[in-house]
Amino acid sequence: MIELRGLHKSYRLNGHIKVVARDINFTFPKGETIGLIGSNGAGKSTMLKMIAGSVSPDSGEIIPHGSVSWPVGFAGSFHGDLTGAQNVKFVARIYGIDTDDMCAFAREFSELGAHFEQPVRTYSSGMRSRLAFAMSMAVKFDTYLIDEITAVGDGSFKAKSEAILHERLSTSGAIIVSHSMAQLERMCTSGVVLQNGRFFYYAKVARAIEHYDHIMKGALPPWMR
Repeated sequence: MIELRGLHKSYRLNGHIKVVARDINFTFPKGETIGLIGSNGAGKSTMLKMIAGSVSPDSGEIIPHGSVSWPVGFAGSFHGDLTGAQNVKFVARIYGIDTDDMCAFAREFSELGAHFEQPVRTYSSGMRSRLAFAMSMAVKFDTYLIDEITAVGDGSFKAKSEAILHERLSTSGAIIVSHSMAQLERMCTSGVVLQNGRFFYYAKVARAIEHYDHIMKGALPPWMR
């Protein structure tokens, strides 16, 4: 469960003020997989980063109850001069996980082969994404934050990624940002639409997607008129 209390966030873009969160009060239910939906530029990724703690709100607070992941698949924090294995061991120590177990999991899942023992700076973007996703899945959290992660890799890796996500989400909750409505329908039970800095929660994700479809058509959904 994650509580947002009086959350406000805005920034200046091309001389205009863009509001991402407008005094939002909301609680993400425990153990629920929620799709965070909105148009391009609505602030979905910024919202996810605020929940993760990597971006600060202007005011208000975010109160996690239980462990919350970093954004799944985020590869920006790798140390380029360390090998894939060394990066994994570093994260394992931070979270108090057996380094050998986490390395074995990440090595097998990422399918990097000999590259696992090479510096991350030599990796392609796809290889970094594979390693980042493997690291994310190696740590069990109460709530996972997921931002378009299964959009990377070939078909078989996408399928494998989605399968292990389903496994993890059988015992944990998640907040998922994706531009694929089909993916959200497969993975989420409920949805939140982020529109003009406000949250609109729907217990059924299909209803949230319907709201989003109306936004894309430049209209309000019938129940909001």
